Amino acid sequence: MKPFTASDTATTTPDSRRTRTWGVSRLSRQILIANLAGLLVLVIGVLVLDEMREGLIDARIANLRAQGELIAGVLEETSTVGSPIPRMDSERARTVMNGLFLSDAAARVQLFDEYGGMITDSNILRDQVRVNPLAPVRDEASFRKKLSDWLTASGRFVARFNPFSQNNSQIIRTRAEEVGFALLGETVAGERIDENGERVVSVSVPVQHVIAVLGVVTVESNDVSEIVAAERRALFPFIIVAILVTMMSSIMLTVLIARPIRSLAEAADRVRRSGGRQVNIPDMSSRRDEIGDLSKSLQSMTSALYERLGAIESFAADVSHEIKNPLTSIRSAVETLPNAKNADARQKLLSILNSDVSRLDRLITDISASSRLDIDLARARAEPIDLPLFIRDIISIYQGTPAAKAVSIQFELAPDAPQILYGVEEPLARVLQNLIDNAITFSPKKGNITVRLGTSGELENRTESNPIARIEIEDQGPGIPPDNLETVFHRFYTDRPKGQKFGTHSGLGLAIVRQIVSAHKGRIWAENAVDNVDKITGARFVVELPLRQ
Repeated sequence: MKPFTASDTATTTPDSRRTRTWGVSRLSRQILIANLAGLLVLVIGVLVLDEMREGLIDARIANLRAQGELIAGVLEETSTVGSPIPRMDSERARTVMNGLFLSDAAARVQLFDEYGGMITDSNILRDQVRVNPLAPVRDEASFRKKLSDWLTASGRFVARFNPFSQNNSQIIRTRAEEVGFALLGETVAGERIDENGERVVSVSVPVQHVIAVLGVVTVESNDVSEIVAAERRALFPFIIVAILVTMMSSIMLTVLIARPIRSLAEAADRVRRSGGRQVNIPDMSSRRDEIGDLSKSLQSMTSALYERLGAIESFAADVSHEIKNPLTSIRSAVETLPNAKNADARQKLLSILNSDVSRLDRLITDISASSRLDIDLARARAEPIDLPLFIRDIISIYQGTPAAKAVSIQFELAPDAPQILYGVEEPLARVLQNLIDNAITFSPKKGNITVRLGTSGELENRTESNPIARIEIEDQGPGIPPDNLETVFHRFYTDRPKGQKFGTHSGLGLAIVRQIVSAHKGRIWAENAVDNVDKITGARFVVELPLRQ
């Protein structure tokens, strides 16, 4: 029989690792995108800075309206001539305008007559000449200037198509159109296009004498866009710093997160392809974060995997050895049978064959049960078990059986004994049956077997809300050699009482018991019962189980 090896567990699934894009892993890209999302919000906030223009425009319009109404009132009082049809005296109006605004450079004031013709302009009165510098022969604009122009254009685009903007539906008028509306007797305010094609905030107020419109005073300002642009430019250093911080943060997160995770993933992949060979998982347990926890979990998982593979190999080797013994005996008997000289010899050989076949059947049955046990326990669901009643039912099974007639089985229930235990009933029944069978095997005739139920406080996962059930099975047999108190739980270990027929036990009973108890997060050990003078009076097996898993 070929021993089962760890290499037999190697899978053949294709390599499904993701390829890198531009040398960057997907997690690194996700980290970068996550960081850039915050920066994108900042950039959008800068672009939407033009929304501030609405508030500034409203405030500026209110200021310009107040100035325009004041000027219109002064002109109506000082420059109106003629009766019964009033009109505006252009010379007086120029004089008044010159006295009012030569010292005020905050806004541009224009005066128009009742026909829309310009009478005066504050820029002319101040001897101001508007200068539009020519573009340089070579484009020597700095990065800051280019970025400013780009942000300005982008801001206008966002402001224009922003669904939350209050001024999207505002009609952009020319100066002539605005003056024409004002000559109808209504104040016109808002943005309009000046003679240079630029947007300005403008208010046109009619100069009225009673109900007659004598002219129009237009007060305009183009400093709102400059204020917004200045505030946007003031954010440039913060944007640059935000970009640098985002890039550094992404690099740092990649080094601290993406690379370690990829290293662990590659190590796990090497374990998958190793065919059972030992592969070391990178030790990142010094990191006090989730990656450190992941490293420790992977190390524990691979360690448990290798231990399990080793146990499987050892189990397969033990099984092979144990099965060979009865097979060898059967083969020898079969080869000898044709040469038997008489009926007694043939009957003896047939008896050997029958005994070895029974032993082989018992071995295969116990081996099959042991190999399926972990899977069966993992699939089973813990149910509440009335522990005292459960133990009494197991003991009652032995009443009247030939094996139990020579012994007395007693049940002792401690006052503080637990009542309900959550577990899988069938495997736990096998634990008690195997231990009682073992006690019957080693008990003398008329001997006593005592099953005790109580509580214990020694198991690690004992708490006030989850006490520990302690079950003892004690016999009056010869006891266990001190050197074998642990080895009795090893697979295929047998220690037959004197006079007992060879091959009646597979040697897996106590190994299966420990396997079931461990699956219930409990423990089991063997000890010798002694009297007052430390003389061995029998063997005692102690099982401790938490009441809740």
